[in-house]
Amino acid sequence: MHSFWSVGKGLVLLLLTPALSAAQSAAPGDIANTVREVQQYGFAIHILAMLLLGFGFLMVFANRYGYGAVTGTYLVVAAGVPLYIGLRASGVLSAEAVEPHSIKALLLAEFAVASALIAAGAVLGRVRLYQYALLAVVMIPFYMLNERLVLDGGLGVTKGFTDAAGSISIHAFGAYFGLGLAVALTSQRQRNVEVTSDAASNRFSMIGSMVLWLFWPSFCCAVVPPGQLAATAVNTVIALCGATMSTYVFSSILGKGKVAIADIANAALAGGVAIGATCNVMPISFAFAIGLFSGALCVFGYAFVQPRLQRRFGIVDTCGVHNLHGMPGLFGGLAAIVVLPGVAAAQLTGIAVTLVLALLGGLVSGFVIRATGMKQSGYEDAEDFANTKEQAVAAVS
Repeated sequence: MHSFWSVGKGLVLLLLTPALSAAQSAAPGDIANTVREVQQYGFAIHILAMLLLGFGFLMVFANRYGYGAVTGTYLVVAAGVPLYIGLRASGVLSAEAVEPHSIKALLLAEFAVASALIAAGAVLGRVRLYQYALLAVVMIPFYMLNERLVLDGGLGVTKGFTDAAGSISIHAFGAYFGLGLAVALTSQRQRNVEVTSDAASNRFSMIGSMVLWLFWPSFCCAVVPPGQLAATAVNTVIALCGATMSTYVFSSILGKGKVAIADIANAALAGGVAIGATCNVMPISFAFAIGLFSGALCVFGYAFVQPRLQRRFGIVDTCGVHNLHGMPGLFGGLAAIVVLPGVAAAQLTGIAVTLVLALLGGLVSGFVIRATGMKQSGYEDAEDFANTKEQAVAAVS
């Protein structure tokens, strides 16, 4: 046994010797950059899990549109990531070009795709399958333009704008872009179709919610300075805890003692949305308060705001992205004004520009997508997939 251990130890040392020699000869700065890149690679994989598993399963609550929800998620990611990386490498629409073979490029592309998936949630089930990929293609340039104007200071009036993890530039932009899409892409027939769910689809939706909750700290930590990593992670978890608690309380109140599972699946995440703008600078007590308020705001949105938007303006928001990403995102962006002195003008300007560009961009993109065809039915897989439940039953009988 002793000789076996000695041989194994020798083999390990033999394999590690080149790496150890390289590490010893490398400059301290190079080692730090390598460690940071490895760390960011971990964040990038976590965020991919959020995009595919989190968003994908969260959106399968519509019980006759499970195939469409997960396949549409795949298509948005598959079309959006290479498009963003290619455009960013060319320097088009950006303040600076980013090397395509870099983890930074991958992370920035994932943020853009997250915004596109949020927008897709607003019209989920009301577009044809290939149009999810088209949605990503037409949205990414608008997202990058907003990035350039607001985050990178292209307007010249947003110096000091604070949005570390995208409460405004990712979440609110995606939500209001989605509402613009909904105006253009919803037929009168689809407005009258009820979105139904069942126990199985709701359970899968909760899996998606928990994946998002689990990896949200990585989403917020991915691009903050290393010295702010711990504060960002803790603030994000605390805000998510606050949102989860207030979601349970307010959903119980509105349900007269019974909780709506849709509230738990969605509003429990609102703390992560709202804390994003200031996750790296927020005092921990404020982080919990932001989570509490954003969870309550999201529940209120599902109960009162969403029905009025549909009734008065005909805006059908399938996943309620305005409740989860729009209003909490705006709240998180405005919270920065309280926490950071001197940013009010830049913050309000950046928010206003983001809202206008998102709504107009979504409306224009919606009509472009509409020109390629309209889905006849709503929230139904049958016209896009060969092996739907109904066809399987027919084959057996």
